[in-house]
Order: sequence, then C-alpha cells, then structure tokens
Amino acid sequence: MIPELKKTTEQKMGKSIEAFKADLTKVRTGRAHTGLLDHVMVDYYGTPTLISQVAKVTLMDSRTIGVTPFEKKLVQAIDKAIRDSDLGLNPAAAGETIRVPMPPLTEERRRELIKVVRHEAENARVAVRNLRRDAIHGLKDALKKKDVSENDERRAQDDVQKLTDRSVAEIDRLLQEKESELMAV
Repeated sequence: MIPELKKTTEQKMGKSIEAFKADLTKVRTGRAHTGLLDHVMVDYYGTPTLISQVAKVTLMDSRTIGVTPFEKKLVQAIDKAIRDSDLGLNPAAAGETIRVPMPPLTEERRRELIKVVRHEAENARVAVRNLRRDAIHGLKDALKKKDVSENDERRAQDDVQKLTDRSVAEIDRLLQEKESELMAV
C-alpha cells in the first residue's frame, strides 16, 4: 500500500510540474518561439481548430514567427485569430505567409510578467503541498486501520516530504530560469 501511495503521489507531483512548465511557455519573453501560438484557435470552416492543425508554424528569426497555412484561404482567418488572441501580437500577412514579429518588452511589462510567473510558481507549489497533505492523510488513515506500522508510516511520511522538497526545488529552479529569461534584454 505504501509503495503504491508514494508512486501515485510522485506521478501527480510530476504532472503539477509539467503543468507549471506549460504555463511558463505561455508567458512570452522578447524572443519568438513557436509554442507561443499553440493555444490560438482558428475558425476553420466554422469549427474552432488549433493553429498547428491548419498551418505550419516556424521561426523566421529570433524575433519573428512565420505561419504558413495549409490552405491559402485561411490566411485571413489565421491573421484574425492571432490578432484576437490575448497575446498582444500584430501579425502581417505577406502573400501566403503570415509574419508575427515579437514586440520588444518594456521594463514595466517585464516586471508585470515576473509577477505573473511568480504567482504561477506559487500555485504549483500549493498544488504539490496539497498532494503531500493528501498522501500523509492517506498514511494516517492506514495507520488507524492498522494496515501499516507506526515505523513504516513515519518512514513513508519522510519519503513523501523528500519528494515534496524535490518538487518544490524543481519549481523554484524553473522560476529562476524564466525570471532571468524575462530580464534578459
């Protein structure tokens, strides 16, 4: 029972870290990256569709994303979808390709983004701590039911705490990387 509990807790903490990484990719820095447009939905013949399913998204240079639709008729729809997204981007259609330049970030905007990133990191830490709490609660229930000994329960709690510490350290490391990336001019 204890190994299973530790394994599921470890998997859930890993998922929390992956979710945090996904949130970090949505926060744009001054550099272009194709993942920035991953969640943009395009009206594809009346159906909201991910941009990556109707167009090829590439990097033209360090500050420009290139979007080439699979169908020429979609240029206007993709342009509109990128403009209407909450990313603050201003695409420019050039024939069959849409160029999406990354505007440089102001100092004030960088500070705001760091606050957003720190908030996301705290949410991830809270999620990890909630998983720790649930695991320890499960261990205490097992102890009450006499499914495990007190020594096994104590060792398992220590293991869960070590797992929590590692997960929080990973979140902090990712936060530091993103902050330094945001402050780089």
